[in-house]
Amino acid sequence: MDRLALVLLIIGGLNWGLVGIFRFDLVAWAFGGQSSLISRIVYILVALSAAWCVSLLFRRRNTVSDGI
Repeated sequence: MDRLALVLLIIGGLNWGLVGIFRFDLVAWAFGGQSSLISRIVYILVALSAAWCVSLLFRRRNTVSDGI
């Protein structure tokens, strides 16, 4: 689940970078505009993945001891 959330967050970040630099919304372009159902689903999934990734900041890391 963590990897999926990170992948979606990377897609969202790259999309926002394109919007900020070139005023080009790749998600809207690919799925028929900002108000199309598929675009809205992608935006919602990116937002949910961002909320999920906030939990990564507060999780303890499980380190594997190699016995040294």
